[in-house]
Amino acid sequence: MDGLAWATPWAEQRSTESVIVAGPMLRLRSLIASSWTLSRLLHGLRGRRLEGSAQEQVWYFAYGANMHDSAFQSRRKMRPLEWRAGRVFGYRLRFNLDGRPHGKSAPANLEPGPGSEVWGVLYRLTRQQLLQLDATEGSHYRHVELDGEDRDGGPLRAIAYIATGHATDGRPSLRYITLLREGARAHGLPDHWLRFLDQIRHAE
Repeated sequence: MDGLAWATPWAEQRSTESVIVAGPMLRLRSLIASSWTLSRLLHGLRGRRLEGSAQEQVWYFAYGANMHDSAFQSRRKMRPLEWRAGRVFGYRLRFNLDGRPHGKSAPANLEPGPGSEVWGVLYRLTRQQLLQLDATEGSHYRHVELDGEDRDGGPLRAIAYIATGHATDGRPSLRYITLLREGARAHGLPDHWLRFLDQIRHAE
């Protein structure tokens, strides 16, 4: 299923910027995201509704670099309330976005694929934390709410970041795919998914 999609607060354009937003814009986005009131005002000015309350809890599904603690907790300063290994249904993993340097660092993405599944890490966050995570992600991403389950088979709904990608895949950098592989192993993803990640060729 395609899930319920809505734009992140920063999705004014489908730009192909780097996965990590840097510099003054990141500081401004982080400042706004740190205040639920400012964020609600910004959404209202853009004709959108900020769902839920600041402390409402949601599941976020990480399938790329955010599976690795160095990216999610150290770099993005996220402190999840809980994490679980898990998967989402009806999607497949792609590397069809532009990264930096161009042509040598394609980030991960999800694309609908009937009968497919993608494994990753489920993080339980507050909506306030999700706003702060939005501020560190590229503006080409949107939220999509997906059906999934944790490794024990418990069903749940989770939010993932998805972008409109190219028809053909590029190759991730060695550094990027290493984050996926190490993050997947550290969080106990199943062996068949680890083998799948190990087989992905990186850019030279």
